[in-house]
Amino acid sequence: MAEPHLVVRDLTLAYGERILLKDLNFTIGRGEIFIIMGGSGCGKSTLLRHLVGLLQPAQGQVLYDGKVDFWRADPDTRAQILRRIGVLYQSGALWSSMTLAENVALPLAEYTDLDARQIRQLASLKLALVGLAGFEDYYPYEISGGMQKRAGLARAIALDPEILFFDEPSAGLDPISAKRLDDLILELRASLGATIVMVTHELPSILTLGTDSIFLDPAARTAIAHGPPRELLKSCPDPKVREFLTRGGSL
Repeated sequence: MAEPHLVVRDLTLAYGERILLKDLNFTIGRGEIFIIMGGSGCGKSTLLRHLVGLLQPAQGQVLYDGKVDFWRADPDTRAQILRRIGVLYQSGALWSSMTLAENVALPLAEYTDLDARQIRQLASLKLALVGLAGFEDYYPYEISGGMQKRAGLARAIALDPEILFFDEPSAGLDPISAKRLDDLILELRASLGATIVMVTHELPSILTLGTDSIFLDPAARTAIAHGPPRELLKSCPDPKVREFLTRGGSL
């Protein structure tokens, strides 16, 4: 059993009086690729925003290292936790007025004492790690959607994070680009030793990458299945989960 890296206890997510999800309990082990899956509107991205500290839960705990409650920690501890994570947003969220190198340099300039030359060198290294060597001075609008996702990933790994959060990383990509991104995620997990938490509805990504997962159901407003995706594909008794994992035929 992997050491707990992130533990969610009795989590309830709500907007005002409207409860989106409730009674969420799961543990993400260190070094795992944990998939948050489910149909549209089930709360996947909202849950991710709670895990990275963008939204505060109505109830429950988000425990980093299995023990530090993010929302009850002091501001300095929260800041330390946030420096240990990296996020790749669905759109890539690159600054259009900045080059790729400048986008990757942002967290380095904010959170390190490196000088401008060192930051430039490190930004170039991170871009090279995601297959974008030589594209440092390109702007986001000058490259393809798949390359934008990889540039966003380079920024997410700028500070060598312990946990990487991905929100629909393959959204909008053709199958070949999506497969390349999946391969890149596996390579980065191996090289960084990072834990990866991924929101996705893409079956190839779920079944190829996922070592553990939860399935969110909007009707039940909670997780109705928990386990490795391929095991859920074989033996989950819930028809909603089976339908989700077999759409378009078994993989």
